[in-house]
Order: sequence, then C-alpha cells, then structure tokens
Amino acid sequence: MTPEPQSTTGTHDPAPGPPPGCPAHGRGPGGLQRLYGPGAEDLGRLYEQLREEHGPVAPVLLHDDVPMWVVLGHAENLHMVRTPSQFTRDSRVWTPLAEGMVRPDHPLMPHIAWQPICSHAEGEEHTRLRGAVKAAMATIDHRGLRRHIYRATQRLVNDFCEDGHADLVGQFSEHLPMAVMCQVLGMPEEYDDRMVHAARDALKGTETALASHAYVMDALSRLTARRRARPADDFTSHLVTDPAGLTDDEVREHLRLVLFAAYEATVNLLSNVLRRVIVDPRFYARLNGGQMTVPEAVEQSLWDEPPFSTILGYFAKQDTELGGQRIRRGDGLLFAPAPGNVDPRIRPDRSASMRGNRSHLAFGGGPHECPGQDIGRAIADVGVDALLTRLPDVQLAVEEGDLRWTTSIASRHLVALPVHFAPKPQQEIVLGPTLGALPGQRSSGPTLPAQPSGPLLAEPVADPADTGVPQEAGSGPFTAQEPVARPSAWQRFLTWWRGH
Repeated sequence: MTPEPQSTTGTHDPAPGPPPGCPAHGRGPGGLQRLYGPGAEDLGRLYEQLREEHGPVAPVLLHDDVPMWVVLGHAENLHMVRTPSQFTRDSRVWTPLAEGMVRPDHPLMPHIAWQPICSHAEGEEHTRLRGAVKAAMATIDHRGLRRHIYRATQRLVNDFCEDGHADLVGQFSEHLPMAVMCQVLGMPEEYDDRMVHAARDALKGTETALASHAYVMDALSRLTARRRARPADDFTSHLVTDPAGLTDDEVREHLRLVLFAAYEATVNLLSNVLRRVIVDPRFYARLNGGQMTVPEAVEQSLWDEPPFSTILGYFAKQDTELGGQRIRRGDGLLFAPAPGNVDPRIRPDRSASMRGNRSHLAFGGGPHECPGQDIGRAIADVGVDALLTRLPDVQLAVEEGDLRWTTSIASRHLVALPVHFAPKPQQEIVLGPTLGALPGQRSSGPTLPAQPSGPLLAEPVADPADTGVPQEAGSGPFTAQEPVARPSAWQRFLTWWRGH
C-alpha cells in the first residue's frame, strides 16, 4: 500500500464545481464521472449509480481528469485478475502515462508507478519474486503466530482495561497488526508507538509522509543487513536466503510491500469487525450465543467492507471486451472489491449472511492474489475474540452517527472507535503449552463466552525472558487470570481446539 491524500469527506478538488444536486455535479470532460472532488464524497453510492448507468464496467476520471475504467461486477473483476494474457499490473503500458497525461506528482502515482516487485512483475520475473515471498510465508508457524497475536492483544488491553474507556482504533486496531508484523518479519525490537505513527503517516500522504516512509525503510534496511549477515528463523531470513537470490534492494522492497499492505488492510479489517460487533446488538448476540464464530464474522466483514475499496490498477495488454465495454490496448482499469462484493447478480439481498462463502474479492485473485491473507485473518480472528473475552460489556461511547472515516479511492479508514466498559484488572502474561503447528483458522465452536468470564486458562510455565532461554520467533505467552487454577481435561481440549 502506498500513500494517497485523504480527507474525512472524500478526496478534494480545489476547482469550483456545480452546486449539489446539479445534474453536472461531479462530471468531467465527456460527461464522465469523477472519482474525486465534489460529487464523490460517497463512493459506495456513486458506484451504484455508475452500475445502473453503465453496467459492470464504467468509464470514470481520476485526479486531473485522467481516464480510467472501474470494474464493478464480481465476475468481471475475477476475469480481469485471472487473465494475465489480457491484463497486466505493469503501468508502463498505460496510454495516459505514455502520452504525458499523468504528471510525475499525480496524487495517485505512488499507487500506479511501476516498481520492481512481484505484484507488478510478469512471467519468469514474477515467478521468481513471488515464489520467494510465498516460500517465506510458508515457513510461518501459524500456531505460534496465533499465540503471539493473543499475547500482543492481552498487552494492549492491559494498557487501557483499568480506565474503563478506550479508542479501539488508536489504542488497539492500529497497534496489533504492527506488533504482529514486526514479529513475523523478525524485528520485534522495532515495534513501538513511533513505528505505528510512521506507518500511519506514510500511508496518509501528509507533509511528513516522506520522512515517515524513510523511517520505516531505514528499519527494514537494518533488518535486511542483519539477516544477510546472520540468518534466523523468520520471514526476512527465509526471503534473504531463498534460492531465487533476491538482492538487498529486492528484499527491502518486498518487506515494505508486505509490511504496508498487511498493516493497512488488517487495521481496517479489525476496526470494521469491532465496530460491527459493538454497534449491532443482533450481530453481537449471534456471536455471544454461538450462532456465529469470530472467523465467520471476519469473513462477513470482508464481504461487506473489504479493507481496500479499489486496487490501482490493471492495464489492458491488447484490445478486448469486458462487461460489455470495448477496452483498448493501454487502457487502465481499477480492480474494485467494494462494489464487486455487492454485485446484485451474486448478492441480490445484501442483508443475507454470507456464512461459509469465501468467494469475496477482498484479497484479490489470480497471479497477484494476496499471499499473506491468512495472517490478516488470524490477527482479526484472535484479536477480536481475545478483546471481547476481556471486555464482554464494551459499548460505543458516542452516537453511531458521530463516527468518522477518512475516505479515498483506495480505502475507507475509521478514524476512531471510542468505547466504554466496566474497568477490568490487568492480567498477568504467562506462556501456554506448545502443541505444534495447526491451520490458521478455527472451524467451529462458540468464540465468545455467554458470561463475562476470562479466557480459558493454560497451565503456566516459566517465561523464557526469566530463564535466559531465547524465545522462538512467532511464539508468545498467554494472559491468564489470577489465581491460576489447573483447568479440567475438557477445558484443556477446548483451549487446544481454539488454537491457543
């Protein structure tokens, strides 16, 4: 993910426009709809208008009135991302760019500009780079990862549980993914408030975004150098030592890609799931009563509010047809999970549950499908479950209508989620037993207690920090309530089944 200017009311166009309600509102040259400025404050509504007017593929204008297609249909989005013979992510074939219509400082250039990374590569180069990333991902111990997520969640909740109030975006959703990703990459010592702020700032495109981006890249450069000299058992080490022979620059760029994309997507996912649970009593009741598991709630959120609204971009390699529109060689297209997920041809009733259905577009598809999607799912699954177990009485502290978002073409980010709850005591962090790697998703069973009890207890063991024994990357201790009682055999089985 790369920086883009954002505002709480949509992207800004300094040029004066027609008054609200005017038929020309938001229109540009040729009568095409602008995806920025006045008239584009509510992109969800705008996408539905475009679908009604043009069908599953619609012509639009980006900033500076650069022409683009937005793909609104579910099937059309899948066809585009799954047909590399017709569509590429290499923007060097984009006609407006080749003809000088896109200025170097175009606000969306960081998204569109070609980079030597696997998500922009094709053919053998794509196979080499993506193969190295996937091989490094495959070495992640998902059971250890989930324990670390649980441990990080408990520490974050400990920071505010005694206050009786918190902002679950600023104090939780924006911190948990960074704590986890720093552990996965092999630089847990870099996780702190400054790293979180730098990542958020770099993605916002503010005046200090370049300095913030440089701060993150400096940390990734130091990590690359350390692992080149002394490989360990973490994602970066496996990327460095992969037979594909990535250069230091290639390693750093892919670490940046993984860190920023996973961070932004998971922050949005966490915030969306927590907001939905807290503001919708029926949704929470289904979780609390066991009719829905937290992983199912996460998948529902991925359908209704995908972390990235659109992905910039894909480009036509040849003249073709898509969704009844004639696409010319060099045309640009927006992959659009948000409108694609609500395509009435596959979701005639948007209120219907999508339980058991993972065919949403939230993680893309085809050769460039997100390789780290299970990490994002695990962070949301374990983080939401553990937080709601600790704070079963959490309630929104403001009116739902007072919640605010920063909105851009790429995403919709919840600014804050203020909540209140009865103050809770902190919980001591201890280690739980290690039973070996398990798949990253729980498949069944209620995830929230019917009563405000704490999490199932694990037998305490000594913390490696107290014994001088190095802790394995990706593993982490539990939080248990005092006093620690030996659980029954059934409790120990449930603890194992829940993946803790």
